[in-house]
Amino acid sequence: MGRKSTRENKTIYQKLREENDLTREKAAELLEFISEDRLERIENEKSEPAPEDVIRMAEVYKAPELCNYYCSHECPIGRKYVPPIEMTELPAIILETVASLNAVYPLTNRLIEISRDGQISEDESPDFSNIQENLEKVSLAIEALQLWVEKEVQKADS
Repeated sequence: MGRKSTRENKTIYQKLREENDLTREKAAELLEFISEDRLERIENEKSEPAPEDVIRMAEVYKAPELCNYYCSHECPIGRKYVPPIEMTELPAIILETVASLNAVYPLTNRLIEISRDGQISEDESPDFSNIQENLEKVSLAIEALQLWVEKEVQKADS
Protein backbone atom coordinates (compact mmCIF):
# COMPACT_ATOMS: atom_id res chain seq x y z
CA MET A 1 0.00 0.00 0.00
CA GLY A 2 1.03 3.60 -0.60
CA ARG A 3 1.77 6.08 2.11
CA LYS A 4 -1.02 8.00 3.85
CA SER A 5 -1.48 11.66 2.98
CA THR A 6 -0.69 14.18 5.67
CA ARG A 7 -2.41 16.99 3.80
CA GLU A 8 -4.71 18.92 6.14
CA ASN A 9 -7.43 20.33 3.88
CA LYS A 10 -8.36 17.23 1.95
CA THR A 11 -11.09 17.38 -0.64
CA ILE A 12 -14.16 15.22 -0.26
CA TYR A 13 -12.83 13.04 -3.10
CA GLN A 14 -9.62 12.28 -1.22
CA LYS A 15 -11.38 11.80 2.12
CA LEU A 16 -13.81 9.27 0.67
CA ARG A 17 -11.05 7.38 -1.14
CA GLU A 18 -9.03 7.17 2.08
CA GLU A 19 -12.11 6.16 4.12
CA ASN A 20 -12.29 3.15 1.79
CA ASP A 21 -8.59 2.39 2.47
CA LEU A 22 -7.72 2.85 -1.19
CA THR A 23 -4.49 4.15 -2.59
CA ARG A 24 -4.81 6.31 -5.68
CA GLU A 25 -3.40 3.42 -7.69
CA LYS A 26 -6.02 0.96 -6.41
CA ALA A 27 -8.83 3.54 -6.71
CA ALA A 28 -7.87 4.30 -10.33
CA GLU A 29 -7.96 0.56 -11.04
CA LEU A 30 -11.46 0.25 -9.55
CA LEU A 31 -12.69 3.47 -11.16
CA GLU A 32 -11.57 2.03 -14.51
CA PHE A 33 -11.68 5.14 -16.72
CA ILE A 34 -10.05 7.61 -14.31
CA SER A 35 -6.27 7.43 -14.34
CA GLU A 36 -4.20 7.72 -11.19
CA ASP A 37 -2.80 11.06 -12.45
CA ARG A 38 -6.28 12.44 -13.15
CA LEU A 39 -7.48 11.28 -9.74
CA GLU A 40 -4.56 13.10 -8.11
CA ARG A 41 -5.39 16.29 -10.04
CA ILE A 42 -9.04 16.05 -8.96
CA GLU A 43 -8.09 15.45 -5.33
CA ASN A 44 -5.64 18.37 -5.37
CA GLU A 45 -8.18 20.66 -7.07
CA LYS A 46 -6.01 21.09 -10.14
CA SER A 47 -8.72 19.56 -12.32
CA GLU A 48 -12.47 19.45 -11.95
CA PRO A 49 -14.17 16.07 -12.10
CA ALA A 50 -16.67 15.41 -14.84
CA PRO A 51 -20.16 14.34 -13.72
CA GLU A 52 -19.46 10.78 -14.88
CA ASP A 53 -16.27 10.76 -12.76
CA VAL A 54 -18.30 11.70 -9.69
CA ILE A 55 -20.95 9.09 -10.39
CA ARG A 56 -18.29 6.39 -10.68
CA MET A 57 -16.50 7.57 -7.52
CA ALA A 58 -19.80 7.55 -5.65
CA GLU A 59 -20.35 3.94 -6.73
CA VAL A 60 -16.82 2.71 -5.98
CA TYR A 61 -16.52 4.63 -2.69
CA LYS A 62 -20.09 3.64 -1.69
CA ALA A 63 -20.87 7.31 -1.11
CA PRO A 64 -24.08 8.44 -2.83
CA GLU A 65 -23.78 11.74 -0.98
CA LEU A 66 -20.87 12.57 -3.28
CA CYS A 67 -23.31 13.19 -6.15
CA ASN A 68 -25.28 15.66 -4.02
CA TYR A 69 -22.05 17.36 -3.00
CA TYR A 70 -20.95 17.73 -6.61
CA CYS A 71 -24.32 19.03 -7.78
CA SER A 72 -24.80 21.48 -4.89
CA HIS A 73 -21.19 22.76 -4.74
CA GLU A 74 -19.49 22.34 -8.11
CA CYS A 75 -22.07 22.17 -10.89
CA PRO A 76 -23.06 25.67 -12.06
CA ILE A 77 -26.72 24.70 -12.50
CA GLY A 78 -26.82 22.59 -9.35
CA ARG A 79 -25.40 25.38 -7.19
CA LYS A 80 -28.54 27.34 -8.05
CA TYR A 81 -31.12 24.55 -7.83
CA VAL A 82 -29.78 21.65 -5.74
CA PRO A 83 -29.64 22.17 -1.98
CA PRO A 84 -26.80 20.49 -0.09
CA ILE A 85 -27.91 17.50 1.95
CA GLU A 86 -26.16 16.94 5.25
CA MET A 87 -25.54 13.27 5.95
CA THR A 88 -26.35 12.51 9.57
CA GLU A 89 -27.38 9.43 11.50
CA LEU A 90 -30.80 7.84 11.03
CA PRO A 91 -32.37 9.05 14.32
CA ALA A 92 -31.54 12.68 13.48
CA ILE A 93 -32.89 12.27 9.95
CA ILE A 94 -36.13 10.70 11.19
CA LEU A 95 -36.62 13.41 13.82
CA GLU A 96 -36.08 16.13 11.20
CA THR A 97 -38.50 14.42 8.81
CA VAL A 98 -41.22 14.07 11.45
CA ALA A 99 -40.70 17.63 12.72
CA SER A 100 -40.94 19.08 9.22
CA LEU A 101 -44.05 17.01 8.43
CA ASN A 102 -45.64 18.14 11.70
CA ALA A 103 -44.94 21.77 10.78
CA VAL A 104 -46.64 21.36 7.39
CA TYR A 105 -49.74 19.51 8.60
CA PRO A 106 -51.49 22.52 10.20
CA LEU A 107 -50.82 24.55 7.05
CA THR A 108 -52.69 22.19 4.70
CA ASN A 109 -56.07 23.87 5.18
CA ARG A 110 -54.56 27.27 4.43
CA LEU A 111 -52.89 25.84 1.31
CA ILE A 112 -56.29 24.56 0.16
CA GLU A 113 -57.86 27.99 0.75
CA ILE A 114 -55.07 29.74 -1.17
CA SER A 115 -55.14 27.36 -4.12
CA ARG A 116 -58.94 27.08 -4.42
CA ASP A 117 -59.21 29.87 -7.01
CA GLY A 118 -55.98 28.94 -8.80
CA GLN A 119 -54.34 32.28 -7.99
CA ILE A 120 -52.24 33.66 -5.17
CA SER A 121 -53.48 37.07 -4.11
CA GLU A 122 -51.31 39.71 -2.50
CA ASP A 123 -52.71 38.98 0.97
CA GLU A 124 -52.17 35.21 0.48
CA SER A 125 -48.58 35.55 -0.70
CA PRO A 126 -46.89 35.66 2.76
CA ASP A 127 -48.77 32.53 3.88
CA PHE A 128 -47.95 30.79 0.63
CA SER A 129 -44.24 31.65 1.03
CA ASN A 130 -44.30 30.24 4.55
CA ILE A 131 -45.91 27.02 3.31
CA GLN A 132 -43.35 26.77 0.52
CA GLU A 133 -40.46 27.12 3.02
CA ASN A 134 -41.94 24.38 5.18
CA LEU A 135 -42.41 22.09 2.20
CA GLU A 136 -38.75 22.66 1.26
CA LYS A 137 -37.76 21.44 4.74
CA VAL A 138 -39.84 18.29 4.22
CA SER A 139 -38.18 17.77 0.84
CA LEU A 140 -34.66 18.14 2.30
CA ALA A 141 -35.45 15.72 5.12
CA ILE A 142 -36.77 13.15 2.66
CA GLU A 143 -33.71 13.58 0.42
CA ALA A 144 -31.45 13.00 3.44
CA LEU A 145 -33.41 9.85 4.29
CA GLN A 146 -33.16 8.59 0.71
CA LEU A 147 -29.38 9.15 0.67
CA TRP A 148 -29.02 7.39 4.01
CA VAL A 149 -31.00 4.38 2.76
CA GLU A 150 -29.02 4.25 -0.50
CA LYS A 151 -25.75 4.32 1.45
CA GLU A 152 -26.92 1.52 3.76
CA VAL A 153 -28.06 -0.60 0.82
CA GLN A 154 -24.64 -0.18 -0.83
CA LYS A 155 -22.94 -1.21 2.44
CA ALA A 156 -25.16 -4.28 2.71
CA ASP A 157 -24.45 -5.29 -0.89
CA SER A 158 -20.69 -5.29 -0.35
